[in-house]
Amino acid sequence: MHQFGIWRQLFSPLHALNFGVGGDATQHVLWRLSNGELDNISPKVVVLWVGTNNHGHTPEQICEGIMAIIQVIKNKLPHAHTLVLGLLPRGKLPNPLRERNAKVNMLVQEAVSTLPHASFLDVNPGFVHSNGSISHQDMYDYLHLTPQGYQAVCQPLHAHIKSMLDKPAEN
Repeated sequence: MHQFGIWRQLFSPLHALNFGVGGDATQHVLWRLSNGELDNISPKVVVLWVGTNNHGHTPEQICEGIMAIIQVIKNKLPHAHTLVLGLLPRGKLPNPLRERNAKVNMLVQEAVSTLPHASFLDVNPGFVHSNGSISHQDMYDYLHLTPQGYQAVCQPLHAHIKSMLDKPAEN
């Protein structure tokens, strides 16, 4: 989250940690999580948002990578719930990468739906306009979010996380 203002406003009060690294692909996250990044913490919720940077991979391969990450999280943090965020559309106009991200979302949502310790959340607030375009006011380069774009994504995400944290723990 490059927008530290929104992080401080919404997520810091939740005592959240941010392990995101710009440019990460699923294999990078998998390596870090397998090599100590989750050691000595016990979060209630882990938010996973990865896959758009998996250049050259098919939607099926990206989904497999995300599912492998979810499994590592489950193994290392058995009491945590993993909230997988859907990939955002990308590109000013419809393009193969946007189609790939949509297919990844479909596959991941389907795969996660059977897991009691994970769920999928579509965080796209409607960035694609009726003519198929994305505004540079939401994504300055049609990939990375502007402060306005982060606000549109993070407000509902924050509300969702809060509702998860407010639920009584299940045995």
